[in-house]
Amino acid sequence: MKTVQTTLAAAAVLALMSGAAIAQDNMAKKPAATEKCYGVAKAGQNDCKAGAGTTCAGTSKVNYDGKAFKEVPVGTCVTMKTPKGTGSLTPKA
Repeated sequence: MKTVQTTLAAAAVLALMSGAAIAQDNMAKKPAATEKCYGVAKAGQNDCKAGAGTTCAGTSKVNYDGKAFKEVPVGTCVTMKTPKGTGSLTPKA
């Protein structure tokens, strides 16, 4: 009887560990929240739909173009420093 109880207890522990591993794996796959940050992309490194002359990813011709954006983690944009100032959540002139 003790062997059956030990086996059942071991199976329960393995099931709990497996469930925790699956939950952790699902959390790791969830993409981090991002926001558009204007004026921080180097030429050719902008993300899509960045404004006139930069219709899709990699088309910006100027470093730190105020109309071009990069997707960055939420809350980091306005603290990013470039030679032309900090990042902006809205397009710059």
